[in-house]
Amino acid sequence: MKVIFLGTPDFALPSLQAIVSAGHEVVGVVTQPDRARNRGVVSFCPVKQKAVELGLKVFQYERIRLEGKDELRALGADAMVTCAYGQILDEELLGLTPLGVFNVHASLLPKYRGSSPIQWAVINGEKKTGITVMKTALGVDTGDIMLQKELDIKDEETAGELFDRLAELGGEAITDALSLLESGKAVFTPQNETEATWYPMFTKDSGKLDFSKSADELVNFIRGTNPWPSAFAKLDGKLLKVWKARKLGSDEPSNRRFYMQGELATFFGKLCVACGRGEFLVLQEIQLEGGKRMTADEFMRGHANLNGVRLTNE
Repeated sequence: MKVIFLGTPDFALPSLQAIVSAGHEVVGVVTQPDRARNRGVVSFCPVKQKAVELGLKVFQYERIRLEGKDELRALGADAMVTCAYGQILDEELLGLTPLGVFNVHASLLPKYRGSSPIQWAVINGEKKTGITVMKTALGVDTGDIMLQKELDIKDEETAGELFDRLAELGGEAITDALSLLESGKAVFTPQNETEATWYPMFTKDSGKLDFSKSADELVNFIRGTNPWPSAFAKLDGKLLKVWKARKLGSDEPSNRRFYMQGELATFFGKLCVACGRGEFLVLQEIQLEGGKRMTADEFMRGHANLNGVRLTNE
């Protein structure tokens, strides 16, 4: 089958590689334009770099709806596959290939429509997630479902770790989907709109810790924002990133005097912070602005008198 592949970040790499390895002819790879990244140096996005390594033809458009249609139509592809491409396709692009456009989405649609489904699934404490291959429609993640593959979310798994596993599963899912298309066995199921949920894109400020939340909610939030944008608060005006934490057990020894939400407490060698429901979060891996990532034990050895100091998110 002749395929045009549209994708940009690391998440799309296993899908592109799987399509090539399955023997399909990738007649073109469309990515976002090259951008200036670290210190103004222009570099290729991951998908472009992979496409070059595979010897595939690369197309880059600032606005694909205005620039790319004639060039892509001339490739004579049977189908287009999108995976974290980053631009919205219009009706003409959706009809550009005979079989249509198929998207690899990192959730079990209709839940978690939008741009950050992996992070939100972890933040919300989901136990399962997965990959959906859908036939792309004009709405955001609203197309008919062709295939889904489930994946269990591990108890302490971060969004970054889940990202890697879902990316690999995406490669399996899209090759299975293309096989169904080739054989004429593809079945499409409309999404149940009553079950649909949508979540917004993350920004750098999305990692602010809210200590009015329960310890379990905060643990999931820290997992879900790791590695980006990372969970953080302010300690004496300096940014304090929290990379790993757990809930203080009700059977663990502590001095249960009144602590304000966000106030640090040092219980028997543990660095804790008071949060909602009268609970405490045990900080395990943290990083103070200008310093390196370290365990809470290491941090306490270099910072005395932390008990009673309050973390803020201002």
